[in-house]
Amino acid sequence: MATNLSVKAQKTQSQKTYSQNQRQSSNYQPTVWSHSFIQSLKNENADLLYKDKARKLEEETRAAIYSENEDFLTILELIDDIQRLGLAFRFEKDIKRVLDRFVDSEGRNLWTQKSLHATSLMFRLLRQHGYEVSQDEFKNFMDDKDNLLAIYKKDVKGMLSLYEASSLGFEGEDLLDEAMAQTRTHLINTLQKGNLSELDNSTMEISISHALELPLYRRMVMLKARWYIEAYNKRKNANHSLLQLAKINFNMVQSILQRDLKEMSRWWNNLGLAGKLTFSRDRLMECFFWTVGIEFEPQFSSCRKGLTKVGSFITIIDDVYDVYGTLDELELFTDVVERWDIDAVKDLPEYMKLCFLALYNTVNEMTYDTLAKHGEFVHPYLKKSGELDRGETINSISCYMDEHGVSEEYARKEINKMIDNAWKKMNQYNQTEVNSFTKLFIEASINLARISQCVYQHGDGHGAPDTNSKKRVVSLIIEPISKETLSYDRCIYND
Repeated sequence: MATNLSVKAQKTQSQKTYSQNQRQSSNYQPTVWSHSFIQSLKNENADLLYKDKARKLEEETRAAIYSENEDFLTILELIDDIQRLGLAFRFEKDIKRVLDRFVDSEGRNLWTQKSLHATSLMFRLLRQHGYEVSQDEFKNFMDDKDNLLAIYKKDVKGMLSLYEASSLGFEGEDLLDEAMAQTRTHLINTLQKGNLSELDNSTMEISISHALELPLYRRMVMLKARWYIEAYNKRKNANHSLLQLAKINFNMVQSILQRDLKEMSRWWNNLGLAGKLTFSRDRLMECFFWTVGIEFEPQFSSCRKGLTKVGSFITIIDDVYDVYGTLDELELFTDVVERWDIDAVKDLPEYMKLCFLALYNTVNEMTYDTLAKHGEFVHPYLKKSGELDRGETINSISCYMDEHGVSEEYARKEINKMIDNAWKKMNQYNQTEVNSFTKLFIEASINLARISQCVYQHGDGHGAPDTNSKKRVVSLIIEPISKETLSYDRCIYND
């Protein structure tokens, strides 16, 4: 850790052009989420109030999943709706049984129906759940040069489904790369020319625009659910029981999130660092928002609270290194953290004493709790967080521009290619036969990529949250879904 922090100190100081004792002005915007506001949130009992109603609606939905009166495509579309509505964790075993049935043989005839929508939906669901499925399933829809056959370009629903499916491609799957490029171009042209039938146009235009901004699979789960609840609410053939379950479930999950957030706000307020280290960012809400993106399910409260603490300290220590500390101070702080010696704090300046003591007590407390509950000694990992080695204050695009001498536009395209390649690697790790990681770990890792995209897609939603960042927090954590009919047209919950 000493090496990591020393590197950070050297990098940070090399970027500063002022004298050793001069400090930068951070000019960070203050938080808009006060402790008193967070403690005033009122949705904290919804998980208890709606428990029985949710159980009844869940059983109705489960019966629909196993219905023998519906064809296999209808069941797959139901599963897709369940996932989009944020309900998948309630039906994990049921979804697996249905997909196992398909893999075993019952659904194989769907591959031969030459339905672009059906094939794309099956492909996406199977890949998403770690089943082995080849890109060759799409060859029936392509010519010998991997161009989509003209007949399928008139199938807007099928094109959109293929576009979504192609986001689960692996490295080296050229056919899926071509499918994504061609469907994206075609969908953009469809919107520009208004080539949607009256039947399609009611919701398809909004769905296409939403998908072109970011594919379904790459979106933060609960924000996607909030958006899709409003979209599904407008569908003429919507399953009323499923819609009601989605609304109730969202409010129940939000209720638990509010309880977690209130506890974290009390911890943060009692810690007192935000008021004493005024040069640093007060980003408790933003740190909590990250954790909801990583693990939103009710049973992961301890995980969210632990990650919120880690994120809060990462933010503060990052500001100590990037903004406030002098080289001598940073070297002292690095040494004290590496030694993990409480007696050594006497050598630190006052603001660093506060920071280290808070870090020391929090890490030791988290270590004890984890050891008592799970038998795991996590102290070395909390001390040696790789985040402390970041050391750079410029973003990836600026860094690429400086390194390669290219324009911002070109650098942005190259960074996007890197992001796409990283997604392809994660998609491949999600295959159950080719990795040694647990399903829970893989899903959390993918969720981390999703929340990162969400936070930074339109700016710095962590360091300098704008209006859209605040709207996302409101829609996910603050504002419950009302009992009244939702207005899809006024939707602001863009995930």
